[in-house]
Amino acid sequence: MRFFLHTHPQLMAITMRLQSFASAQKWEGGVSMVQGASRGIGLEFVKQLLEKNGKGHVIATCRNPTKATALLELKNQFAERLNVLPLDVTVESTIEESARSITERYGSLNLLINASGILSIPSVLQPETTLSKVQKSSMMLAYEVNAVGPILVIKHMWPLLKVGGLLGTDRDVAVVANISARVSSIGDNRLGGWHSYRSSKAALNQLTKTISVEFERKKDPIACILLHPGTVDTDLSRPFQRNVPAEKLFAKEFSVQKLLNIINNAKQRDNGKFFAWDGQEIPW
Repeated sequence: MRFFLHTHPQLMAITMRLQSFASAQKWEGGVSMVQGASRGIGLEFVKQLLEKNGKGHVIATCRNPTKATALLELKNQFAERLNVLPLDVTVESTIEESARSITERYGSLNLLINASGILSIPSVLQPETTLSKVQKSSMMLAYEVNAVGPILVIKHMWPLLKVGGLLGTDRDVAVVANISARVSSIGDNRLGGWHSYRSSKAALNQLTKTISVEFERKKDPIACILLHPGTVDTDLSRPFQRNVPAEKLFAKEFSVQKLLNIINNAKQRDNGKFFAWDGQEIPW
């Protein structure tokens, strides 16, 4: 029978739809995953996904859940709907283990948000103000965390997203939302500087676009988009807020609310697009 199914694509498609229907019925309200959920925007995504969807389930991942105090408080509050898993985007085996755990428990994903990212680490990584301060180690670290990591997460969650795109929510597709930044835009770069951060996020953009082309070619029910949250008052931006006008420094609650509105209204035609927090497309 297994050989018979493998040689008949139509039967395989029917089988997948039946499995998807069962998964959607079991997890009413959908299953969302937030990667990089211990603080900042990622934590706020988890909070709003739980509070605004009374039936949806959320998987929150971070490097060290035992130290993620605010995330564990949410776990106590939403014990039945929040699952916290360890995942380090620089260690692929942890991504694979998370994928196995999600497959066993849920069988599908309707939404994947890649929220992790680094801009500065004391004594390790600082945004460069001039070419003379560029270091190979800084560029490689930024690229590994900001570009490679999120793409590996998509790679291992891909089968789950294909199932989740068929059934489970009001959307007609599963959504992958990678958190990028306006400074990644090559066409919009007029100030220079921040070589490691800009280039790593630009790499994330290109990789996301490339993945979206494959999803479209294979007719996968997944829309892969990029989101710019604005300048948000978080630990990541705090050292660099001095010259940001008050009206352009957003509370994380405001930014995430705007981004979730874009996600919830995403269509297949949005696959491969780059949106700012206000819904406007950003040039590559």
